[in-house]
This record gives sequence, structure tokens and C-alpha cells, in this order.
Amino acid sequence: MEILGTTLRVCVDDLESSVDFYERLTGTQAQRFERGGVRVAAVGCFLLMSGPESELDVLRKVAATIAVDDVDEAQTALSESGARIVAGPVPTPVGRNLIAVHPDGSVFEYADRRGMAGV
Repeated sequence: MEILGTTLRVCVDDLESSVDFYERLTGTQAQRFERGGVRVAAVGCFLLMSGPESELDVLRKVAATIAVDDVDEAQTALSESGARIVAGPVPTPVGRNLIAVHPDGSVFEYADRRGMAGV
């Protein structure tokens, strides 16, 4: 499994003002989508999330999103290394993901773009 990068997850109260700040900070435009009642904006290496507190409480437990080439390959490597897969792989607006708990208790999302047309 090759790790391609990491996205920092940030839960915010006001998505619009946060997007403005992070766009200026990173010099990049936000990519936006909504999932399960949570509004999301990906800005550079930051994933900003805003929505119902009950949803954000769950999302805060995931330390970061780790980009990989292939979620299936990541699932195999994680399982063989002692991690526990607690969700997925499932399709997302930009590919596929899974949630894994590492043996030390850390929770991470692993995501690829394999589910996207042409990728």
C-alpha cells in the first residue's frame, strides 16, 4: 500500500467564513460536497466539515484522511497489520473509503479515487 498524502480534518461552525480563510491561506479553491447532512469543503490539505453536532461528534473521532491508490489494497495491508476495519469500503462523492482502527486505538479514514469515472 502506498500512502499518497494526508488530509487534515477540521470541524467548523461556519463553513463559509472558514472556507474563505483556508482558500486565502492555501491559495486554492474549495471543492464542495454534502454527505449525510454534513457540508464539506476540501481546501488544499484541509477537509472542512460543518453540520449537525451529532454527526460532527462521530467525524471528530477520525484523526485524518489518508489518500491511497487503492482502498482494497489498503484494507488488506491494514488487516494483515492488525488494524480493524469498522466501515467500508464504500463509495464516496470522489472515490471510495474505509475507516480503520489501528492497534493503538487511532482512527483513520483511507480514501482512493478509484470509484470515479476515468480515474
